[in-house]
Amino acid sequence: MSSLQMVNAKADQVKKVQALALNINAGTSLKEVLRTNLGPKGTYKMLIGGAGQIKLTKDGNVLLQEMQIQHPTACMIARAATAQDDIVGDGTTSIVLFIGELLKLSEGYLMEGIHPRTLADGIEKAKARCIEFLDKTKIPKVVDRELLLNMAHISLLTKLTPSMASTMDSICVDAVLAIRPPTDEPIDLHMVEIMHMRHKLCTDTKLVKGLVLDHGGRHPDMPKKLEHCYILTCNVSLEYEKTEVNSSFFWKDAEGRDKLIKSERAFTDEKVMKVIDLKRKVCKDKPDAHFVVINQKGIDPLSLDMLAKDGILGLRRAKRRNMERLILACGGHAVNSVDDLTEEDLGYAELVYEEELGDEKYTFVEGVKKLKSCTILVKGPNEHTIAQIKDAIRDGLRSVSYTHLTLPTILLVQISVVAGSVKK
Repeated sequence: MSSLQMVNAKADQVKKVQALALNINAGTSLKEVLRTNLGPKGTYKMLIGGAGQIKLTKDGNVLLQEMQIQHPTACMIARAATAQDDIVGDGTTSIVLFIGELLKLSEGYLMEGIHPRTLADGIEKAKARCIEFLDKTKIPKVVDRELLLNMAHISLLTKLTPSMASTMDSICVDAVLAIRPPTDEPIDLHMVEIMHMRHKLCTDTKLVKGLVLDHGGRHPDMPKKLEHCYILTCNVSLEYEKTEVNSSFFWKDAEGRDKLIKSERAFTDEKVMKVIDLKRKVCKDKPDAHFVVINQKGIDPLSLDMLAKDGILGLRRAKRRNMERLILACGGHAVNSVDDLTEEDLGYAELVYEEELGDEKYTFVEGVKKLKSCTILVKGPNEHTIAQIKDAIRDGLRSVSYTHLTLPTILLVQISVVAGSVKK
């Protein structure tokens, strides 16, 4: 069987020159789509999904992810651009425009009969000369707050209005500096959580040097604001649980039934009492101290009532990612049993308070002992504004993180690079 019989019958078969023209047209067409996005004065694009959802953006990374690109060459260009965005946080549109312009200029040389391999070797030599020129002309610069602010501002200006970018750049820089490790270890941006509240204006977006939990206390008598808080982070079931096997209880009279109910409930009450005893022990000589329990598992109403009577704020069903960040921020240990609890297992925060927004509750944990995690609270009047700010903040965080990690230098503009290459 010949190889020609294995080709897909529905595939388009073209000759070498036509294939090159198709690939060049794919790159230049993608360039024309993103060309008007470049820079602070770039235009917005409206994306309409299959279900009719509308999204306005001029972020090149968002556009490339939302667009349905089928041509293989255009897909490769889009993947290269998104990889740039994942690492640096900016430059997505610039890469697409640069590659598209290279393809357009290469088309003329191809028409003159120059082989594509020769053109590729020439581009590689030009890249090496540009890197050599940059190494010679770079100006060393200490990475300080001013430089980081400039990098964040440049990245945010291409996605937000100047007034919004001026507010968000300091938030991005402060967030990265808050989680920066003391050594030269990579910065873990997962320690910066981005949460949103559909509330007020976008200018009310703020950085919380602590944590924001998207749930609150489940008992009406629990305190709403506490200071000087000891925090117990646990993964213990404080609720009545049914047995995993089929079982039944039999009793002769009502008194026997009450004894069975009390004995069954005593197992959970003992665990709650151990938590309360720890609170009384720790806060005994500290009248201004308070106690907070954040549990990954459930806390039933009876247990919540016991905690509320002792002035303890109890949060249940906390997300796992919040539990991990609580330990890093507040200190202490995550306990899986209430047996042998000590003060060393507790974290500490200066302020814990609750805010309500409609039917939703948010718990703020601020003034933490070890600021290894923080939260950016995005506010906006509608979903479009919130999504736009969240995408811009992610790029700003990556830009600041990459700048701080690589200890970069201020480089000259592209015109100087071209001038230096031409001289050689």
